[in-house]
Amino acid sequence: MSRYPSIGELVLARPLPEGALEAFSARPARTLEEYQQAMAIRAAVYMAEQDCPYEEEYDGNDFTATHMVVYAGARPIGTIRVRWFAGFAKVERTSILPPFRGTPALKVLLAETFEIIARKGYRLALAQIQARLWPTWSRVFRCRLVNGRPGFAFSGYEYAEMEIPVPRHPETLGVRADPLQVIRPEGAWDEPGVLDKSAGRPTDGAQAA
Repeated sequence: MSRYPSIGELVLARPLPEGALEAFSARPARTLEEYQQAMAIRAAVYMAEQDCPYEEEYDGNDFTATHMVVYAGARPIGTIRVRWFAGFAKVERTSILPPFRGTPALKVLLAETFEIIARKGYRLALAQIQARLWPTWSRVFRCRLVNGRPGFAFSGYEYAEMEIPVPRHPETLGVRADPLQVIRPEGAWDEPGVLDKSAGRPTDGAQAA
């Protein structure tokens, strides 16, 4: 993505480190290859490291979600999945390959992800986190635990719900946005797409000049 994730960065407890966006980049998976990269990273992290069963990791929601992939140069090293609901976005399946944990890769991935969430007009994100990891996530995000809800567990872990307020984006893509803008590739709304290039062709029934 070409623009600095200035709104997405605001959900982080601390700003992106200097040089982070030069070392790492993140974007939505828009091709089959990029989608496969996201799935491969999750297999390495959840199935290989955490012994998650295949049918639990690939749960039937992957074709209805947005997948973000973070890169070190050209190497895919992490991913996150976003699903969209009325009034909130749900962020899940956050994973970074072991050699890149502790680097700014995770923060770049999150900042770019929340830039897209904010640009789409969402003001709230929900995450279901392993309860034992709340101290870690609370240092990453400006967030809060959802109180007054019963605990729940799956795949052998206790979970808690975490809400992440999302600042209002000054360039939210609303229903009256430019019609060509809203059909551009996900996350590339400010760059002319393939259909922009076709806009100069004569319309149906029009006489060619």
